[in-house]
Amino acid sequence: MKLRRWVSSLALHGTLVVLSGLTLFPLLWMVSVSLMPADEAARFPPPLWPEHPTLVHYRVLFERLDVARYAWNSTLIAGSITLFSLLINSMAGYAFAKLRFAGRDRLFGWLLAAMVIPSQAAMLPLFLILKSLGLVNTLGGVIVPGLASIFGIFLIRQQALTIPDSLLDAARIDGASEFRIYWTLVLPLCKPILVTLAMFTFTGSWNDFMWPLIILTSDERYTLPVALANLMGEHVQDVELMMAGAGLTVLPVILLFLLLQRHYIEGLVLGSVKE
Repeated sequence: MKLRRWVSSLALHGTLVVLSGLTLFPLLWMVSVSLMPADEAARFPPPLWPEHPTLVHYRVLFERLDVARYAWNSTLIAGSITLFSLLINSMAGYAFAKLRFAGRDRLFGWLLAAMVIPSQAAMLPLFLILKSLGLVNTLGGVIVPGLASIFGIFLIRQQALTIPDSLLDAARIDGASEFRIYWTLVLPLCKPILVTLAMFTFTGSWNDFMWPLIILTSDERYTLPVALANLMGEHVQDVELMMAGAGLTVLPVILLFLLLQRHYIEGLVLGSVKE
């Protein structure tokens, strides 16, 4: 029995190590290629590590692109979407979980049904709405569509359902308003799931390419992914330069995950709670 348990544990950990390696390999390859001299990645078979590592592609990237401006645009957009979506989604999730109003369950069911509609199908009507509001080619035009999401409402609702009604009723008896209950009780109790949602939202907003490409027309308002895509059009053969740009794009997301990973994993576990 002890030997069987040991073999089982060894097989499990071995599988996890292999899967982790497969997951990390593209990231390590990206960093490796970005440090290679020009055209070294085009050799066959391609080397796994540069023979003479160099940072010249990062220098060239900053010379050809206004990286600071594009990074600021991406940070402003992703940060604004994350902060406002946390506020709006948490309010809506709390309302659907704990407030009683006519048509609550039916409305929530319609929202869940709308999750099956591809986001691409809504891009044209959304663009026309924002055009009528004068938000085309503005950072606001990128931010507004991301201020609320059905997934975020669902995620927070599932966590809010675990909060005892007796706790909220006691606060109401003490004279607390619904907003105070939401702000001082619900938000702290939902902290892990809020961090998880913040990670999902920031990552999705930071990496978003299609919508900023559609709504933005001025070069100075481009986000980092859109600017790098334009650079790829100009230097399609410069694989090393593209990998340097991809590394700069991925770095903030990785750092944010490492900073919040404990809360993120806890939130994923709490998010699995069923009604």
